[in-house]
This record gives sequence, C-alpha cells and structure tokens, in this order.
Amino acid sequence: MLNITARLNISHKELVSCVGWTTADELYSCSEDHQILKWNLLTNETSLIVKLPEDIFPIDLHWFPKTVGGKKQTQAEIFVLTSTDGKFHLVSKIGRIEKSVEAHKGAVLAGRWNYDGTALITAGEDGQIKIWSKSGMLRSTLASQGSSVYSVAWGPDSDRILYTSGRQLVIKPLQPSAKVIQWKAHDGVVLKVDWNSVNDLILSGGEDCKYKVWDSFGRLLYSSSSHDYPVTSLSWAPDGEVFAVGSFNTLRLCDKTGWSYALEKPNTGSVFTLAWSADGTQLAGACGNGHVIFAHVVEQHWEWKNFVITLTKRRTMQVRNVMNDAVDVLEFRDRVIKASLAYGHLVVATSLQCYVYKNWNTPLIFDLKEGTVSLILQAEKHFLLVDGAGLYTFSYEGRLISSPKFPGMRADILNAQGVSLSNDTIAIRDKSDEKVILLFDALTGKALGDGKPLTHKLEVVEIALDQCGPSTERKIALIDKNRDLYLTSVRHLGREPKISKIGSMVHSMAWNDAANILCGIQDNQFTVWYYPSTVFTDKELLPKTLYIKDGSEFSRAPHILSYVGTKVTLRQGDGSLVYSSVPPYPALLHEYSTSARWEDALRLCRFAKDQSLWACLAGMAMANRELTTAEMAYAAIGELPRVQYINFIKEQPSKESSLAHMLMFSGQGQEAEATLLQAGLIYQAIQVNVDLFNWERALELAVKHKTHVDTVLAYREKFLQKFGRKETNKRFLQYAEGVEVDWEKIQAKIEMELSKEREKAANASVRSSMAPRR
Repeated sequence: MLNITARLNISHKELVSCVGWTTADELYSCSEDHQILKWNLLTNETSLIVKLPEDIFPIDLHWFPKTVGGKKQTQAEIFVLTSTDGKFHLVSKIGRIEKSVEAHKGAVLAGRWNYDGTALITAGEDGQIKIWSKSGMLRSTLASQGSSVYSVAWGPDSDRILYTSGRQLVIKPLQPSAKVIQWKAHDGVVLKVDWNSVNDLILSGGEDCKYKVWDSFGRLLYSSSSHDYPVTSLSWAPDGEVFAVGSFNTLRLCDKTGWSYALEKPNTGSVFTLAWSADGTQLAGACGNGHVIFAHVVEQHWEWKNFVITLTKRRTMQVRNVMNDAVDVLEFRDRVIKASLAYGHLVVATSLQCYVYKNWNTPLIFDLKEGTVSLILQAEKHFLLVDGAGLYTFSYEGRLISSPKFPGMRADILNAQGVSLSNDTIAIRDKSDEKVILLFDALTGKALGDGKPLTHKLEVVEIALDQCGPSTERKIALIDKNRDLYLTSVRHLGREPKISKIGSMVHSMAWNDAANILCGIQDNQFTVWYYPSTVFTDKELLPKTLYIKDGSEFSRAPHILSYVGTKVTLRQGDGSLVYSSVPPYPALLHEYSTSARWEDALRLCRFAKDQSLWACLAGMAMANRELTTAEMAYAAIGELPRVQYINFIKEQPSKESSLAHMLMFSGQGQEAEATLLQAGLIYQAIQVNVDLFNWERALELAVKHKTHVDTVLAYREKFLQKFGRKETNKRFLQYAEGVEVDWEKIQAKIEMELSKEREKAANASVRSSMAPRR
C-alpha cells in the first residue's frame, strides 16, 4: 500500500520538473517557476533555497552520491541540474551555481552521476550522450543519434549505459570494443528508464502507456497492460524489491516481478519524476500541477508459524496470533525501514535503532550506525544486518558477533539471493566474479578454512545454506545461470570440494527451518529433496528420495518465500500467496537419524509404507555407517546388489577395510585407497584399484611397495583373456617378462595377508577391551 500526502497549501506556481532527496527526510524540488524549494518532512517546513535566473528552466536533478562502496564522500554536497538552454549546472546545497557547462544543442533532458561519483552522464534533445568528469570536463561523446534521448541510467557496476532511442532501448558498454545490445522495447517512444544495482533489472515506460521489466540482456520479464495515459516516470526502490510508476493522475507501486501492489489516483496532473529516499520507505513525485507528492509504503506483511505481522503505519506494527486472535500493537520512535520474522524472533530496523522481539512487551534495542539497513537475514542463533557500510552479525541479545570484510566489498548491492546465513557460516556471492562464493565463519567473520573461496564453473544466481546439524557437515545449495541446482560441503580440509548436481531447471529454492530438507520450483513442478546429502553417499539413490507435486496448481513463475515446518509459502507471478504442505515424516526421520535412534527410524518407515522414506533411511544409515539399518532399508526398496555389498563390508576383517569399502560404496575410490595405505594394508589398497580396473595405479602401488606385482599381472591377464585381447601396455609387458604368474601361490599369499589382517584386528580389539575405563 502507498499512504499518500500532497502538501496542497505549499506548492510551486508552475509545473514541477524534478525532485531529489538529500537525506531520508529532506527533499529538493525544482520547477518551471525557477524556484528550488527544500521540504523537511520531520518539521513539515518548506523553504525557498534559491530563485534561479529567468533563462534557466530545470528538467532533471541528481545529487552527488553520498557513499561510495560504504565510505562517506568528503566532497561538498552538490547536485547536477539540467536545463532547457543546453547547459547543465553544478549547484551547491545552499543554491549557489558553482559551474555552468554548455553541454548540448537544445535541452539537456537527463543528467546522472555514476555510483562512485567519478563521472556524470548527460543526454540531450540533440540525440547525443556525453560523459563528463565530476568537475564538468568533457571526457567523451558516447553516442550520437537522430532522435532525442529522453532518459539514461548507469549499469550496476558503472561500466555500461542504458538509454532510450525512440521506441528502442540501448545498452552501451563504456569499453569501445564491447558489444552493444539494442532492442525494440515499446510501441511508442520510450520516455523513462531505470536500472537497479541490486537485482540488475531494467524498467522502461513509454508513450504506449505501458511499463515493462527487462533483464540486463534485454529479455522481457513483465509487460503491464495499457494505462489510460503515457508512463511519464518510474523509479526502483534502492533495495530492488519494489518500484513506482507515475502517469497522469496516477501512482502505482509494483513488485520487482511486475505485478501491482497498489494503485492511487491523486489529483496531480502528470507525475514527471519519481525519487525514493535512500532507506526505501518514502517516495516523492514531481507533479504537473505544481505540487510535490509524498508517499509512504505501508501494509507490508511478515508471517512465521502462527504469527502475522503487518506494518499499519510508518511507525506502527500490528501482531496477530492466528491461534487465539490475540492482537498486539508495537510502536516505534522512528519509521520502520526493514523487518524480518523467523526462528521465534522479530527483528525491526528503524532509521536509528534495531529492535529485537522475543516477546511482544520487552524488545531489546540497540543503536545503528547507519539508517539504511537494506537486508536482514535470520538464523536460529543470530541474525545478519546489511547496510550501505557493511555486514554485521548480531546475537538475539543485541551483541555484535562479527563483521566480515572482503576486497571490493559493496554492501549496498547485496540481496537475499546472493547472501545466506546459518548458525556457523555466512556465504556471499562475489559480485566482481559471480562464479565465486565467499565463505566466512559467522562467529569470527574470518574466511573459512584456508581462505580459498568456493568456485563454480558457471555464474551463480542464488545460494542457500542448510540450517541444521553440526558445522562440519554444513552444505550449501546453489543455482547457476543454466538453472541447474548443485550441492556441496562448505567446510573441507585441503582437497577441492565435490560439487554435485541434484536438479535442473530450478527457478527458486528454500531450506526447511528445522531439518536439512530442500524444496524448489523445478520446471513446472514443485520438488522436495527429502535428503539431498544422499548424493554424496549413493548418487543413484537420490531420485528415489524426492517428493514431486504437479506445479499446474500454481500460476506463472511462482517464487518460494519460506519453508517452515511442513508449510511452504509461495508467491505467484500475479502477486497472490499460495501454500503447499509437505508430509511431516521426513523431518521426523532426520531427527531420528541425528540422534541415532535407528529403531525408531525403522518403525517410522514401516508405519508410513513410503518408498522415498526407506530410500532416505538407506542414505542416512550409510552416511552414519549404520550398516544393519542400511541393509534393511535397501532391502525394503529392492536394492539387492547393495544389500550384498553391505554384507561383504560387514564381513571385512578390520575396521579399516570396512571403512575403505564404505568409501568405495560412496564412489570415493581415492579416499578408500588412502585409508588402507595409512593402515599399512598394501594388498587391500592394490585390490581396491584392481576392483575398479585402475590397472596402472594397482601396478604402481605393487612396484612401489615391492609386493603383489604378480597378483596385479595375474588379474590383468585374466581380464584381457575374458575379452579376447592382447596386452599392449608397455609397463605391463616390461614387468610380465621377469615375473611368473602362479595362481596357487597368489591365492596362498592373499590368504596369508587376510589372516594377518584378522589377527591384527583381533589383537586391537583385545587391547581396547583391556584398556582401563575412564
């Protein structure tokens, strides 16, 4: 909802052409009456800053950026003002024109600073686009075309420019050799564009009375129906979650996916410019009838279990318990900027403070450095705040735990898809290289392990950490730009982590809050991965652990908001909320597995009579090396070869051999070999490679340890005979010359090795039974 106020008693005498915020409560407006007014929303006062010379008719204004990569700018507060006489003016906060620059033939229709304030771009009626230094020196003419350029926007990294060209939109990189993207965007002239740095999405509005949402490759994501009048203004909220659209006597608030939250019909004439305050709570519009219109975003909702919270006014929230219809009202000193409700806690950031509620009467309150919190993420034990200056992890008691930092950090462009939090880990997608995921310890803020980030083969679109279990088993799910879903471990010693694919065509995902169960929208169906980690113990078991629901009950492009308990909340493409339930048994099975209650787990599977549960139990039991349970679970789903292999593992003479064959079961041949070599079981290490047909490695080990060369040659010969082939490998031919293959001797040697291993294992068990108990 938009709560609109227009200061009817105070206004300009002519059309208001542009507005811009200096702080979250102070706005400057320029009008064709040559006046620049300052509006203070805290005191409700309006004052005249300056009366411009009669020949200056302002068109656009843009304030020099306050912060750059989290650091406050030291430069004096100035804004660029473009005008109809072909000039742009650098104007100080007190209204003094510091510099006027002849820029274009005809009116200068748009002027925009880039994100770090190092460059200014102007667009003119003469069809030219020019880049200037911050002191107003011409650097280059980026484009020159036959028609007026009505609107321009910088790309998120200030390395590309988006501009209008009649009915077309053009994205032009600043590097001369880079490819220009151009496409037909509207059926009428395009009047306004905006490009958000957080979500990388583009907005356009035109004389065809439509507004549209595009991705940065020029692909259409949303097109509105026709309005009654041309779309004259539009603007993204700073966090990229919503945007506003202005037209004649019309103001609309929309979700980033395009659908409309609210439509207001104020008596304003055309709305020529819209500007959001830095905290994203307030919107100002420059109106054709001389008014400046102000709007505040209210009626936002948050849900968790049996609580529904609504922002009813700028400083007031209503908490409703749907179980007993009890209502509490929370009042705040300053306006609410961001809020989050999860894990039994409500976290609210206002412009000056952070409130943490466990019960509704006594919040814990602490002060914030900056009043521009753009993101709040919660885990069970703590929460993460992101503002323009950085990232901060706080406990629910309000204690600062850590503040991770990394080179090139731009906290202002982080969003919920690119940051994830669990009890022990923070994961951040690196904006400078989107294949890279930076991992930090949540308690210290230091990079995990050896400090090397996780690198995927493609750009990553979305990341999510699982929420349960010990930190050593923490997993991260990621969706790449091909829409493939992968799972990998976060903490790994030395070796490269294994990144395993568990799904394709996945558009949205969420972990459960109380068990490591993952749900996602996969193509046109809703899929739940009951036990995604099974991909590391038995890859072929994974498809049997899925719960799949036809997605036709959801409308276009649903997005998962949360997965709490057995309830999944989805937002559909038209903005409506839908709910889907997941059976409760898998979460119970996870609980039994975590607490090693295998008898209870078996009882549950027998009761539920569900093949996917048995498959989950098989995977969980193998991961925990609980072979008896695993054997029963595999038998229940008819996996007899695996049952036989588990029996073979159980018959192994020593713990090391059992462990090695369990690793073999999970497809970890190298780890199995390393385990056996460490235990001094050379023959078994050779045999593992023979079983895997790694002939070269088997021979290498035999030669290195000067044992069982004849065994390897014998098995190799038998293998080749079976396929009617001759030996061609030079190394095998070389050793075959001096070694005699005698199967009887080999069998006797193998038997001796195994009996030695049995004896060693028996002695070890006797020693452990005689050791004094502590």
